[in-house]
Amino acid sequence: MQPRFETLSPKKLVGKRLTMSLVNNKTGQLWGSFMPVRGTIANPVTTDLFSMQVYGPDYSFHDFNPHAEFEKWAVVEVTDFNPVPDGMETFTLTGGLYAVFIHKGPASEGERTFRYIFGEWLPSSGYQLDNRPHFELLGEKYKNAHPDSEEEVWIPVRPA
Repeated sequence: MQPRFETLSPKKLVGKRLTMSLVNNKTGQLWGSFMPVRGTIANPVTTDLFSMQVYGPDYSFHDFNPHAEFEKWAVVEVTDFNPVPDGMETFTLTGGLYAVFIHKGPASEGERTFRYIFGEWLPSSGYQLDNRPHFELLGEKYKNAHPDSEEEVWIPVRPA
């Protein structure tokens, strides 16, 4: 599984976020609260959804701690932030270089893709993680628990 590389321009995002860890995973709760109200977001660019992770500067991918907390966002890209629905927040995703992988299969099997990215590909790639948000782009081929589902996994990188 080799990535393609994309230089992303900044994006305006609107949605919801929760703080969680891998042990205290609240992804279902986040998306359960977002999906019924996503239609209230004005000015969407596409129907694609972003599942975004924002890791603090002390979060370590090398000394893995499943209790370490991060922010997870359920968002859509918008042309502008006016208006923002009640109960939602804005986020400006900075641009930069990303390695983009395709995860095929149910979302519940995503661990194998991430294990490959961080355990095999990244250490030998000539790249290192950049301190920017990670995200999964859930487009028209995304079908959640379906075995034919596909999503793009965007990992922020820079040359080592």
